[in-house]
Amino acid sequence: MIMRKYTESKIMLERASKVLAGGVSSEFRKYNHPHALFYKGGVGTKIIDVDGNEYLDFTLSQGPLILGHSHPEVLAAVNSYSDSGQLYAGQHIQEIELAEKICELIPSAELIRFCLDGSEAVQTAFRVARAKTGKNKFLRFEGHYHGWLDNVAWGISTPGVEQLGEESNPNVYPWSKGISAGSRDEFLILPWNNLGLLEAALSRHHQDIAAIITEPVMCNNGCIPPEEGFLEGVRSLCDKYGICMIMDEVITGFRLGLGGAQSFFGITPDLSIFAKAMGSGYPISAIVGKSEWMDCIASGEVIHAGTMNSSNPTIAAALATIRVLEKEKPYERMFYLGKKLMNGLRAVGEETKQNLMVSGMGPMFNTFFAVDGLPKDYRGTLYADKGKLSRFVIGLQEEGIRIIGRGLWYISTAHTEAEIEYTLEKARKVLEKL
Repeated sequence: MIMRKYTESKIMLERASKVLAGGVSSEFRKYNHPHALFYKGGVGTKIIDVDGNEYLDFTLSQGPLILGHSHPEVLAAVNSYSDSGQLYAGQHIQEIELAEKICELIPSAELIRFCLDGSEAVQTAFRVARAKTGKNKFLRFEGHYHGWLDNVAWGISTPGVEQLGEESNPNVYPWSKGISAGSRDEFLILPWNNLGLLEAALSRHHQDIAAIITEPVMCNNGCIPPEEGFLEGVRSLCDKYGICMIMDEVITGFRLGLGGAQSFFGITPDLSIFAKAMGSGYPISAIVGKSEWMDCIASGEVIHAGTMNSSNPTIAAALATIRVLEKEKPYERMFYLGKKLMNGLRAVGEETKQNLMVSGMGPMFNTFFAVDGLPKDYRGTLYADKGKLSRFVIGLQEEGIRIIGRGLWYISTAHTEAEIEYTLEKARKVLEKL
C-alpha cells in the first residue's frame, strides 16, 4: 500500500515529458516508483523530493557522492575557484595539482588526461591500446559496464540465460536499438572470473587483441568480487601477449581506497579509468596510465581532446574531494559500516525466511533474491528473482530508504552507525511483508 504521496513529481513529469524525451535526461531515471521522481535538495545522507518526502540515501547519485550530498568543503572549493573563471580553453594551476595528487596516489598513474565521463575515457583508452599494439580488437566480459557507446553496449543485457550459449563462445546481444552492427566486430566477450576460458581464448586470438578491459569488481551486475587469482591472471596474460590491461575504476576508484581497487587488490594495470567518486557529482573523469602507454597521447600521435575538459568547477571539486578523503581517512569506517549493513541484511533475511543474498565489498554492495547461492559472474545473476527485488526496493522507498533499483547500495563518509541500525529496522519491516 502506497503511503507516500508523489503528486508534485507526477505533475513535473507530465510537464517535463513535453520537452524532455521521456521526461528525463538519462534512461534509468524513468524506472522509479511509481514513476520518475523529481528532487529539490540533498544534504549529507538525506535527499528530499518535490513532494517533501525525505529519504536516507544509499544511491549517492549512482555512486559519485562519496562524501554525501552538498559537502561544504567541496561546494566552497567550487565556488571559490569558479570566481576567477569557469573555462579557459587553456591550462590552470589546480589542474596540475590534481594530476600530481592522482599520480601520487594511484599505482598505475604516471601520466593523466582529464575527460568528462567514464564512457569518453574508456574510448580514449581503446584508442591508446590500438595505437601502441597495432592490433584492433579488445576483450571484455559479460555483464561489465564500460559506458553507453556502441562498441561497449553489448553483453550487458540478454533475453535470458539460456540464450547466452556456450561459455567458450557466448552469444551477445545489443543493449539498445540503433547500435551499429559493425561495432560487434570490435571485441571478443567471455564470462568473467574464468581464467581458463580467458587463457584458451587468448591462445587462439591474442594476435588480434589490443586490450582487455575489466571492472576490478563487477559492480554494475551483482557487485561480484574477483575470484582469487583472477586479476593476477589477467595481468600475467596481458604481459605474456603484449596486451594492454585496462582497469575500469569508474566505480571502485576512490571508493575502495585512495589508491583504488588496483591498490586494494595489488594489481597494477597499464591504463585505468576514474570518474564518479573522484568528482563528488561534478562531471569529470580521467584516463591514467604508465608512461609507455600514455606517451602516444603526450606526443599527439593519439588525439585526445574536449572543449569542456578540466573546467575550473570540475577540477576544484575533484581536488577538494580527494583532500577531504586524505584528511578524514574514512575507509576503515566505510568498510565497517558497509559490512555491518551487509551482515545485518543477511541476518534479517534469514530471520524473516527470505532468500535475500548480499554480495560486495562494503563501501558498495548488492542485494538480490536467489536460490542457488552467490553468483560468480553475470550469468549467475540472471537466476535472481527480479520481481521480488523490485518489491523490496519499493518497500524500502516507502519506508524512506533509497537504493538503486537493481539492488546496488553505496556507503558515504556521511553515513552513521545509527543510520545503519535504522535501515536494518526498516528492511526487516519490508521483508516481513514480502
